[in-house]
Amino acid sequence: QVQLVESGGGLVQPGGSLRLSCAASGRIFLPKEMGWYRQAPGKQRELVATITSDGATNYADSAKGRFTISRETGKNVIYLQMNSLKPADTAVYYCSILLRETYWGQGTQVTVSS
Repeated sequence: QVQLVESGGGLVQPGGSLRLSCAASGRIFLPKEMGWYRQAPGKQRELVATITSDGATNYADSAKGRFTISRETGKNVIYLQMNSLKPADTAVYYCSILLRETYWGQGTQVTVSS
């Protein structure tokens, strides 16, 4: 069993910042990649950012220059620093870990509104 727990979501005004955290636990061996995805109401889940075990990162175009994904050394913990938030960033943000299959967290709500 693999569990992922996200935290750090909330309500923020446009232009503000939030930092999401995700901790993975359980039967984890040589994770290939961890990442953040999001799903807005009425839309499909989409990539935000991923980070490999070697530290290589990949970002959606909408996240480049505003979001930063990072990983805690030696631990299955990742973060997503989100700056200059826009109302379009409002969504449920999900953490994922890629082993032999992909596992997902329960999600954390991010709402950007004045």
